[in-house]
Amino acid sequence: MKLLKHTPSPLHIWEDFIQLVFPSYCIACYDGLLKNEKYICTSCRHTMPITNYHLFPDNSLAQRFWGRVNITHAFAYLKYIKSGKVQQIIHSLKYGGLEEIGLLMGNWYGHELKTNQFENSFDLILPIPLHPNRKKQRGYNQSDSFAQGLSETLNVPWEDEVLIRQLSSNTQTKKKRLDRWENVKDIFALAQPEQVAGKRILLVDDVITTGATIEACAQKIVEAGCKSISVGAIATAY
Repeated sequence: MKLLKHTPSPLHIWEDFIQLVFPSYCIACYDGLLKNEKYICTSCRHTMPITNYHLFPDNSLAQRFWGRVNITHAFAYLKYIKSGKVQQIIHSLKYGGLEEIGLLMGNWYGHELKTNQFENSFDLILPIPLHPNRKKQRGYNQSDSFAQGLSETLNVPWEDEVLIRQLSSNTQTKKKRLDRWENVKDIFALAQPEQVAGKRILLVDDVITTGATIEACAQKIVEAGCKSISVGAIATAY
């Protein structure tokens, strides 16, 4: 019996040529990506430091908010380790112009949450907003793309104009916990408070450190009469 010979289409030949001349590299380990891989290689995806916090209600991230704001669920997809692969991924998302990484992380983590029956736990997903000047400079808000990725897989709507940052703030990177709180406590507001009233809100950011930014936003949402509030992030630093 003769086998039919598959003839590659001109488009596939061109794609293979581009991949050969201009290879794509994994943003986490810098190895070359295979044809079906995007941004992150399969090896890095399966060896990233996943928290599994969604499986443990009283995880260390949830405990960070005890006595500060009443959080129903606290999730983070990955552990942020200095000089590690997760830092490389976050850096590429925030400063490398690779907005799609946030969408990819949201899709991946959304599938994890959906597999564990969280798809009916939320009514609305809200990203932590950037100041308009910062967003214009960067071209996008990295938390928006993560929220959108979660929205696609969980089938939960997301909105990027409900919560706004009305004042700019200094970077949080080198600040202590109290200083971080003082830096953000009055800079957020709800432009559309009716959108959160009576709803189960999932508030998301790229990286959670002390939780000061999340807490400042969460308090505004609670004051507007949400039914419950949960938080999520691509990574947590502690």
